Amino acid sequence: MTRLIVEIEEIEGNCVVFKGNERIVIEGAEIKLEETDKICIHALQSILHYAVALREGVDPKEVRIGKGRRSCLCPMSGSGRTLYGWWNSCI
Repeated sequence: MTRLIVEIEEIEGNCVVFKGNERIVIEGAEIKLEETDKICIHALQSILHYAVALREGVDPKEVRIGKGRRSCLCPMSGSGRTLYGWWNSCI
């Protein structure tokens, strides 16, 4: 089954959930709660379409994830952004 680890590397702005160095582990369509540090519904809306594309085998460069990293805007952090790292896609 395809496994994807999303690591929240750094936060710019204010985030009431993440501080940085947390991760979300997705296996298939399931978020692996026992391996996930925290979940935020606002972060999920920013990352899920990338997670689904990577899970289905889309090349990270096609979804602009360059060197395995993606910066996403968080609608709740003011004008800040969150830097997500993506690892183990397509394992």
